[in-house]
Amino acid sequence: MTRDWNRRTQLVHEGSRRSQYGEMAEAIFLTQGFAYDSAEQAEARFLQAGADEFIYARYGNPTTRMFEERIAAIEGTEDAFATASGMAAVNGALVSMLRAGDHVVSSRALFGSCLYILEEVLVRFGVRVTFVDGTDLDQWRAAVVPGTKAVFFESISNPALEVIDIESVSEIAHAAGALVVVDNVFATPIFSRAVAQGADVVVYSTTKHIDGQGRALGGVIGGTTQFIRKVVEPYMKHTGGSMSPFTAWIMLNGMVTLDLRCRAMAESAAKIAAVLAGDDRLSRVIFPGLPSHPQHELTLRQMGSGGTLLAFDIKGGKEAAFRFMNALEIIKISNNLGDAKTIATHPATTTHQRLPEDQKAKLGITPGLIRLSVGLEDSDDLIADLNRAFGMI
Repeated sequence: MTRDWNRRTQLVHEGSRRSQYGEMAEAIFLTQGFAYDSAEQAEARFLQAGADEFIYARYGNPTTRMFEERIAAIEGTEDAFATASGMAAVNGALVSMLRAGDHVVSSRALFGSCLYILEEVLVRFGVRVTFVDGTDLDQWRAAVVPGTKAVFFESISNPALEVIDIESVSEIAHAAGALVVVDNVFATPIFSRAVAQGADVVVYSTTKHIDGQGRALGGVIGGTTQFIRKVVEPYMKHTGGSMSPFTAWIMLNGMVTLDLRCRAMAESAAKIAAVLAGDDRLSRVIFPGLPSHPQHELTLRQMGSGGTLLAFDIKGGKEAAFRFMNALEIIKISNNLGDAKTIATHPATTTHQRLPEDQKAKLGITPGLIRLSVGLEDSDDLIADLNRAFGMI
């Protein structure tokens, strides 16, 4: 049961289960199976497991359940299901609810693997998918029709940081009877109010901010109890996409500092973006917290923060971008994000490499685009590192 606690308290205590030993730290129940007192008890549990009864780690585990209850509490969903990765969460949320002939409308600005699921996996099995410009409400209105089963979008797109109007798209979807599925990883659970704004299902790659230290892959799907337990759980437990107990323990420990980390990272991101905004070595700086961002007003209304990521386009294209990245000292080159360490990514050659050039251009993924995930280092040190690297272009 979710208590009337503030978010930081929930992040430390919600969902805790203690054994007879009264341990302070969350226990790792590192077991794949569970013993029964009798054959009758085993039969009863398989017929209907109780709220704190477990059968097999692929179905659920006490440590994993702690994590699910904690994330549901802070996100505002009735329940959650923890998955092996962020992409397992996206795949599980969509495939579990869809059948051949169903119609999905999605924003076209997505992470490469999300696009693969929509363009390749769902279409291969007979699901009709319509892509729209996620920032254009008229395109949503035209594409979402009676009978549309679901809409899907990233609340902040990867990597060009377009911000989607959750409340307005949800109104359009619900009017047609469609479920709203939001990939909320860039918004983070700290700045998200997606459920209150109309989202039915929220997915996260917990690999990112929730872990926050680059240790483990994970994901989670949040939604109503009916959706999680009657739609998602049967699909996930039979196809093997569940989170391991050890990973759940890592995520629980990451959540303790999640609020502190995300707010510190967002503060640094805003400071860095403000410094870069006037740099003539860049053709553009993209940060939802800047007044120049097309959805700046929406961002502040929807999240109350510009978030922890920014992007900028270096004049001189790929060659200049690579020289810049290779000159960085503190900032690491990687394709991850949400880490305590600041990370620079070149989307055109990594996360979105498989996309055709015309599609990259349409999404704003230019040869000079760098995505910066801001970490917990001193912001002045990060600015100095960026300026030093700019000097090497």
